[in-house]
Amino acid sequence: MKIRSEEISSIIKAEIEQYKSELDVKEIGTVIEVGDGIATVYGLEKAMAGELLLFPNDVYGMALNLDEETVGAVLFGSDKLIKEKDVVKSTGRVVDVPVGKGLIGRVVNALGQPIDEKGPIESSEKFRVDVVAPGVVDRQPVKEPLQTGIKPIDSMIPIGRGQRELIIGDRQTGKTAVAIDTILNQKNTGVICIYVAIGQKNSSIAQVVKNLEDAGAMDYTIVVVANSSEPAPLQYIAPYSGCAMGNILEIMGSMH
Repeated sequence: MKIRSEEISSIIKAEIEQYKSELDVKEIGTVIEVGDGIATVYGLEKAMAGELLLFPNDVYGMALNLDEETVGAVLFGSDKLIKEKDVVKSTGRVVDVPVGKGLIGRVVNALGQPIDEKGPIESSEKFRVDVVAPGVVDRQPVKEPLQTGIKPIDSMIPIGRGQRELIIGDRQTGKTAVAIDTILNQKNTGVICIYVAIGQKNSSIAQVVKNLEDAGAMDYTIVVVANSSEPAPLQYIAPYSGCAMGNILEIMGSMH
């Protein structure tokens, strides 16, 4: 049986057309020192300030010090899981969190990862955590009232949607109670609430979440948790993460 050259060439052409080259190119570095929640990484020449870095054991970090040959990064996990000569991968993106309506009703950590055992977050969009806030002139005017549900406060202190209001006082004086009551009072008002718990005990946070669920307030609330056992960098970025989630909801028209 003779082999025809036309058949061979047609087969080769078909194989070439179907061939797909899949290359996964990532910039990597090496840990040369780690301790106290900070890692020094050699390499990563193209790392950006604030870039999210992936360490072994699914520990993330944020690049801060960008020297000529090394990168200093704070760890968003236990430094006991990281050791010298570990490989660090660059993610190519600045620290961000998932955003959108898929977060409503969920309990997440400061990186936007779910911790309520309700499955993954249904969100395809991300928003940078560290952004420059718009100036006073660029912001929308505060023109709609926000009722806290506490009569002495509502009668004496005018509070508007979009206004910054500080709740200050000694410990165990009811500051959290004021915030929770305000969240409960926003039912059926169209306001999306974001409660950021920083440095609190897990038991206290769980009780707050239970109270919100019992009152049906989790239907319009996002809870961001950075408890007392979390590394300091996670507690540091937690309020920024909450603001990022609120900013995108406001852009989407879900929040005033």
